[in-house]
Amino acid sequence: MSGVNEIRSTFLDYFKTNGHEVVSSSPLVPRNDPTLMFTNAGMVQFKNVFTGLEQRPYSRATTAQKVVRAGGKHNDLDNVGYTARHHTFFEMLGNFSFGDYFKEQAISLAWNLITKEYDLPKDRLLVTVYSEDDEAADLWKKIAGFSDDKIIRIPTSDNFWTMGDTGPCGPCSEIFFDQGENVFGGPPGSADEDGDRFLEFWNLVFMQFDQIDATTRLDLPRPSIDTGMGLERMAAIMQGVTSNYETDLFRRLIAAVEEAIGSRAEGQAAASHRVIADHIRATAFLIADGVLPSNEGRGYVLRRIMRRAMRHAKLLGAREPVLYKLLPVLVSEMGRAYPELVRAEALITETLKLEEKRFMLTLERGLSLLSDATQSMDKGDTLDGETAFKLYDTYGFPLDLTQDALRNRGIGVDITSFNDAMQRQKAEARASWSGSGDKAAEGIWFELKDRFGATEFLGYSSESAEGEIQALVRDGASIPSAAAGETVQVVVNQTPFYGESGGQMGDVGVISGEGFVLDVIDTQKRGEGVFVHVATVREGSVKPGVPALLVVDHARRSRLRSNHSATHLIHEALREILGTHVAQKGSLVAPERLRFDVSHPKPMSAEELRQVEEMANEIVLQNAPVSTRLMSVDDAIAEGAMALFGEKYGDEVRVVSMGTGLHGDKAGKPYSVELCGGTHVGATGEIGVVRILGDSAVGAGVRRIEALTGEAARAYLAEQDERVKSLASSLKVQPTDVVSRVEALIDERKKLERELADARRKLAMGGGTAAGGDDAVDVGGVTYLGKVLAGVDPKDLKGLADDGKQSIGSGVVVLIGVAEDGKASAVVGVTADLTDRFSAVDLVRVASAALGGKGGGGRPDMAQAGGPDGAAAAAAVEAVRVAIAG
Repeated sequence: MSGVNEIRSTFLDYFKTNGHEVVSSSPLVPRNDPTLMFTNAGMVQFKNVFTGLEQRPYSRATTAQKVVRAGGKHNDLDNVGYTARHHTFFEMLGNFSFGDYFKEQAISLAWNLITKEYDLPKDRLLVTVYSEDDEAADLWKKIAGFSDDKIIRIPTSDNFWTMGDTGPCGPCSEIFFDQGENVFGGPPGSADEDGDRFLEFWNLVFMQFDQIDATTRLDLPRPSIDTGMGLERMAAIMQGVTSNYETDLFRRLIAAVEEAIGSRAEGQAAASHRVIADHIRATAFLIADGVLPSNEGRGYVLRRIMRRAMRHAKLLGAREPVLYKLLPVLVSEMGRAYPELVRAEALITETLKLEEKRFMLTLERGLSLLSDATQSMDKGDTLDGETAFKLYDTYGFPLDLTQDALRNRGIGVDITSFNDAMQRQKAEARASWSGSGDKAAEGIWFELKDRFGATEFLGYSSESAEGEIQALVRDGASIPSAAAGETVQVVVNQTPFYGESGGQMGDVGVISGEGFVLDVIDTQKRGEGVFVHVATVREGSVKPGVPALLVVDHARRSRLRSNHSATHLIHEALREILGTHVAQKGSLVAPERLRFDVSHPKPMSAEELRQVEEMANEIVLQNAPVSTRLMSVDDAIAEGAMALFGEKYGDEVRVVSMGTGLHGDKAGKPYSVELCGGTHVGATGEIGVVRILGDSAVGAGVRRIEALTGEAARAYLAEQDERVKSLASSLKVQPTDVVSRVEALIDERKKLERELADARRKLAMGGGTAAGGDDAVDVGGVTYLGKVLAGVDPKDLKGLADDGKQSIGSGVVVLIGVAEDGKASAVVGVTADLTDRFSAVDLVRVASAALGGKGGGGRPDMAQAGGPDGAAAAAAVEAVRVAIAG
């Protein structure tokens, strides 16, 4: 029982048997401590439990916590690979008591575990206690049987733990293992304590005081326990080796490095193998927890770790990307304990390939420049900061990578002049944003970005997090505070709130802290990566520099995720049903509905819309995981990912894939693959259902699709169902018979309308509505039938004129129809035997002139015109009669 995995499981099982809740490791990105770049201890996720801000259903807990120390005040990066125990990533095993047991049981639990379960020899163990903690010293004597020389009293802060300047604190007791006389070093507190002989592997913190101020310390009402044991150190002890890199896990990782590169881990090359083996763990776990390489914040630290490993791979002879080849070994070793590695394996692989491919393009040139700049230097010389900054600014070399490259030659770097060059660049960037109006107002975000860095977005994996308020802005300028009722723009160092982009609306929610509550009504992105929370102060007052809890409106975010993922499914369905000419031209992803515009030259038929909806819902029913990968834009597009119209993409993009195609060329292949930075469902089944409402025209060749998902779609369908039931009730039929019954009613109505029209024509020609003339009269030997008709549709006038011509046999028919709005229509018909004497076109123009109109047109035997003055209808009849009379 000495393997890393067995040691971990034994620890957790032991404390579970002793009444502890086994709690999963928290992410490496802390959600409840804005002061930390990464989770650096097991107690981080329990911080609010210890302070009383949070209650949990258990009073004892145990964890195997992922830890990264490669940024901020806890930064071991420079030492990794050159010492026996420094790591960027390691595991901290811990047990915790929240006001339950205290010193005696904590010591007893630790002693029984290490001497019975782990079977460590008691004579090689010793402990330290805080010099004033007589209770702990007495307990070690009682429980372990230690003599005074095995209990070393330490008077410094090394054995007194504090959470900060104020708050919970207490003495510590550290447990050490004697690695033997053949290892240099002395016991803790001695002149040679920095040696490796006495290895600290476990620290027990007795949280018993509350630090009120610099001079006041009170007893906590519920003393607690916080412990941390380094898994890698315990593995080294139990496997009888003096370096963590000689344990089973690292031996396998280093063997994988040897196989991938073809270089033995011997001599000077051994350090490079250790660097790579360590850094692949940190890289994989950071990516799995949502950190992606970038030039800001956590992403920048990840990039430094990755590039440091890549440079050492090149030193070992690698000529192509190799780090991703180590991932299967890591997943095999640690995937069972940390399933997030398995879930994110594809994302980690693509990210490693992309980053290493890009870095190799610049590494050789950068190293060449560094070699040229230092070729005349000797050990002890210092490289000027300007050259180091050029490597950073032009070639993407982090400063520590330059320092690492020069380490073996004993050459340093002028950090002061490097920082001066950095500040000069920032000042020039600020100056480029000076101006007035909108440009000046926008400049504030670049100033804040320069001052604080870009906002860390945590919203892909979390909807709540703690952050520190960095600035309050109103009218393009920073303000010192905001009080209740005021609306202000809030900038925080890290946020789970999504800033509006890519068609997806910004998040809303609440930001709260000691003495204030803010309602976030919108979130926007400004400048280069600054998330701006537009918020109204609901209670109290707020100022920069204070911690805050940020909580996204979960229900609204869930609807946004569903609608955004549905746009991807509908987009692909449109391309399959209508053709690959379809491309998205804009979108709106709102919580209530989704809308997006696509290129298509004509309206979609009802059948096409039905097919699109059906295809999208097929993918919903698959409940397929939605996967995300990081790739270069070119590689993503080459693999078939769609880039959306109007979107701006950086060198690296998130590629979102969902579903497996069922039809045509897509069958058995990824269904939807798009470049997208928005938030999405975890699996397509979370969308629930997709309901397309229809399409409409928004411009030449552009159609707008509107749709609903989830609860909104269900409510819409329920409402439609109620309408059908109500209609069925009115029609006195079953809902399934509504369509046939309505069709029968429509046919019946058309028949009645035809019959009514015939009756109206007969009535009209029978003289019931005639005025300004009797039936046919003789005008100079020509039969003339002139009538004014009311209540007759203008389109029926020609038919009535034909009837009139037929009834008189030979002659001229003039019909004037008067509408309800007072306008008139005129029709003139001339029988065939008279068209050589009279033209219907000429005569209808006479009628039109009398009605106040102009022109008219038709054939010699039938013509039509109109006019605005229906009151002159009788005069128009008379005018045509006069024209015939000559």
